[in-house]
Amino acid sequence: MISTTQQRVVGKPLDRIDGPKKVTGTAPYAYEHSPDDVTYAFPVQSAIAKGRIASIDTSEAQAIPGVIIVLTHENAPRLKEQEGELAVLQSNAVAYRGQFVALVVAETLEVARQGAELVTVRYEEQPHDVELSTGRSDLYKPEHVNPFNETDTASGNVEAALASAAVSIDHTYTTPAYHNNPLEPHATVARWSSDGVTLYDSNQGSHMTRDRVAKVFGLEPERVRVISPYVGGAFGSKGATHPHVILTVMAAQVVGRPVKFALARQHMFAVAGYRTPTIQRIRLGADNDGRLTAIAHEVVEQTSTLEEFAEQTALPTRMMYAAPNRLTTHRLARLDVPTPAWMRAPGECPGMFALESAMDELAIAFGLDPIQLRIRNEPKIDPETGQPFSSRGLVACLQEGAQRFGWQQRDPRPGIRSDGRWLIGTGVAASTYPTRRRPSTAIARVDHQGQYSVLIDASDIGTGAWTVLTQIAADALDVPVERVHLEIGDTLLPRASLAGGSMGTASWGTAIVEAARKLRERLQEEHGVIPAAGLEVMVESGENTEAKRFAMHAFGAQFAEVRVNIDTGEIRVPRLLGVFAAGRIINAKTARSQFLGGMTMGLSMALHEESVMDPRFGDYVNHDFAEYHIATNADVGTIDVLWIDEDDPYVNPMGAKGIGEIGIVGTAAAIANAVYHATGTRVRDLPITLDKLLS
Repeated sequence: MISTTQQRVVGKPLDRIDGPKKVTGTAPYAYEHSPDDVTYAFPVQSAIAKGRIASIDTSEAQAIPGVIIVLTHENAPRLKEQEGELAVLQSNAVAYRGQFVALVVAETLEVARQGAELVTVRYEEQPHDVELSTGRSDLYKPEHVNPFNETDTASGNVEAALASAAVSIDHTYTTPAYHNNPLEPHATVARWSSDGVTLYDSNQGSHMTRDRVAKVFGLEPERVRVISPYVGGAFGSKGATHPHVILTVMAAQVVGRPVKFALARQHMFAVAGYRTPTIQRIRLGADNDGRLTAIAHEVVEQTSTLEEFAEQTALPTRMMYAAPNRLTTHRLARLDVPTPAWMRAPGECPGMFALESAMDELAIAFGLDPIQLRIRNEPKIDPETGQPFSSRGLVACLQEGAQRFGWQQRDPRPGIRSDGRWLIGTGVAASTYPTRRRPSTAIARVDHQGQYSVLIDASDIGTGAWTVLTQIAADALDVPVERVHLEIGDTLLPRASLAGGSMGTASWGTAIVEAARKLRERLQEEHGVIPAAGLEVMVESGENTEAKRFAMHAFGAQFAEVRVNIDTGEIRVPRLLGVFAAGRIINAKTARSQFLGGMTMGLSMALHEESVMDPRFGDYVNHDFAEYHIATNADVGTIDVLWIDEDDPYVNPMGAKGIGEIGIVGTAAAIANAVYHATGTRVRDLPITLDKLLS
């Protein structure tokens, strides 16, 4: 473990090590790699939601000077994997609107795009089904929910407890589909050689991408190299391998030259994942003292006909509050839509909107302060597993946030505080996210000049991994940060876990700390004298055995102040405050950025974001930034972020908990609760748009 006497840079607000390269444009992103003789690809997408391709005419496209080939299901190479999203161009079947049905490869991007417009596809259209509802007869219980959690849980007798409760509520909350839109587009450059295929790819885990490509093409993993040192945002959407990656590799193999393929913004709404819409019924019952006697959280969501993805929406309800009678369920509808996937804080984000809105409604029904209701139902152990918490800072976050926000001066009555034509309200909600770590491998080296190198195939998706891993390495090696050189983002480096699930720093940092410790032991064996050839050690960190004894989570409290215009229903958020208990903070500057970014996405979720499905065509109609609205500076005044000191020796050697996702959790509920406090109108269906208030 890194001792407190040894620390010099962990916890400090160190500037981003990769910052100068990024602002000077010298940090190459995937699409900026341009091998000699490179070609360009552009796709043709299905214009129907379900059916078959009756015929496809590529002659006009092929006649354009500069078009090299048009790949379709009729001439594409056969892949080893013939099922699921990645079986691209393997049959004439169409499973959703926007599915790739052809790819034009050309000498320039402009020619490729022109060629794609000239490909004529005739379809045999079939009736499609794209509307999610609770009344469907075909809802089914998946085997598990993401990643491998129990689908349903039950203890006690929920129905009896609800029937006998002094106070109970029963409400349904909905969240729409959301689409990940990182600033850097999904992009791949593929080049074949006698050794195999090299990819420059924007992803959240190069080894994972390597293994998926190798499996689809029937290659040994060693014949696939994936390079991804700089990634311009991901938010979960680059955690899985999407069809464009397979198409790029396929095209490069066919034309015998490197191929570039970047998704346009409109493509993102069909082929790069999204968060499933949810319909969530929450039932809460409590005794006369405001202590929960029953919690029931029943979720309906969607998946595709190609692959199953079941978001773990009710998961946080299982451990958040104490109650002897408990029920959580998940049911899916298979629809003619793209497959949902990970999006920042999958499960916790939509699930906690429903739970924390319901807790606010229960507090109002009791006439009890919503903070006090949460504290009154604070569990001593994990209600689901019976394990003690390695640390649980929720109450401290609520209390610190209340003092910082000025909660004590709040009049709980809704709709009475105003400033001219603006109604003013405040709201609170809790946040949580699991603390995990996965096995990773790291190499630590020192050369004869005393310069250190740390090698690990970690991914920096904009979160600051370049910087925080260097800080961890410097303290673990007991050397100045300037003497540490970090290498990440290449499958030639030791294998590392995915950048996702808020477990990157915990997983990679653990491997780095253990490698540094072994290297220091080797140096001691050499009596501090570095051999001319230098020294090197490689260490693979294992699973966290303490996770079998403790429930491990980060916690937070979100506070919001809103202003709602009486005449127009326009909403503004002059203040957001987030207080977090997330273990040891490795870098105060990058941590604040992560918390702030998550809260901003939560604000966007509350007020703006919604992928609108047109059931006539089976397509999301607002598939660009002109119509898919996200938060801007005018929507919020100040966002204040702080964290409490939390010492958790069980989670990993650094004592760090993941912070990339907890910021988004709870923010939408805090804003919704504040809107109710301002107006007296409860909006249970996100986003909170003015029509829902004016009606």
